[in-house]
Amino acid sequence: MTKKEQLLKLYRREGMEQALLGMHFCPSLEEEFKNRYPGKTDYLEHFGAPYRIVYDPGFAWNFEEVWRIPERNVDWHTYYPDGFSYDKKFDGWGVAHEDNPNSEHMTRMHHPLKNIKTVEDLEAYPWPDFEGMDFSYLPEKVKAIHDQGLAVFVWAECTIWETSWYLRSMDELFVDMAMEDEKAEWLFDKITDLACFRARKFAEAGADILGLGDDIGMQDSPMMSPEMYQEWLKPRLVKVIAAAKEVKPDILVSYHSCGFCKPFIGDLIEIGVDILNPIQPECMDFKEIFEEFGGRISFNGTLGTQTLFPHGSPEDIRNEVFRNLETAGDKGGLLCCPTHMLEPEVPWDNIEAYASAITEFNQLREL
Repeated sequence: MTKKEQLLKLYRREGMEQALLGMHFCPSLEEEFKNRYPGKTDYLEHFGAPYRIVYDPGFAWNFEEVWRIPERNVDWHTYYPDGFSYDKKFDGWGVAHEDNPNSEHMTRMHHPLKNIKTVEDLEAYPWPDFEGMDFSYLPEKVKAIHDQGLAVFVWAECTIWETSWYLRSMDELFVDMAMEDEKAEWLFDKITDLACFRARKFAEAGADILGLGDDIGMQDSPMMSPEMYQEWLKPRLVKVIAAAKEVKPDILVSYHSCGFCKPFIGDLIEIGVDILNPIQPECMDFKEIFEEFGGRISFNGTLGTQTLFPHGSPEDIRNEVFRNLETAGDKGGLLCCPTHMLEPEVPWDNIEAYASAITEFNQLREL
């Protein structure tokens, strides 16, 4: 059985052939990996991950593939009347990102639609032309991963809510929603339509897992009420999931939300989400979540990157890996892995301890 087949079987809760692993390194850890393992460049290959990532050109943080979106010949500075006094870069949506010296993967964002007043202003915005984009590279990229016996995970997070507030600003968008302003409806519908188009393209190309998501949880509370979520976001996420599954019914849908998102899990299950990521242990207890929802949805994550990986010991990591995998049981339903990108403060010994714990767990199951 290939790694791809094992992963899909695990996520479908049809049995766990063996425990699988996954991880996402920050740039400095990538460099450390290359220094520790000269001649190797792919840490996912080295550690035996069962998937490879294909990034959505519409993913707001995908700066590497902005060039795939047809050129709009826009002077983005016209959407930022306060000007800039710092180094900045623009994502595919025209959002300006200011580098953060204290973080390797987060930026300070500036919002091009913050000061708009009317729906006409939204209509006049230079939206990315995904329909004019050449997607012919996708099937070949997917095939190359499948030929290695690996699953294709499409990273298309920031699907609706996050991309919308990156453009409008969270404060302004929340006010629009609370006031039932037509600008919020128009903006969400536009972002949803563009997400549906791309979801179809990924499904047509043969992707195995479509990674959607929007952070709707904070450290100890939801970001919005369930009622607000159900009114504004749930019916639009339904459309994106349906767009992919109409093309490829067996595609699995993963949904990412950091923070405390327990109040929304029932809604996510109802609309067809197959996998929930990341179940931050600093915010939710995996055993509790699994006991309530484990028969209806699978999980990815559960190993804390705020606490366990940077501050725990190798033994702590081994114990947590074993505890969570034993909670999920032989039926599967959990890819036990770090909840987010591993940052520079994570000791390399803890990374090796995680990989060793997965290996040890599998060896003990075979006895």
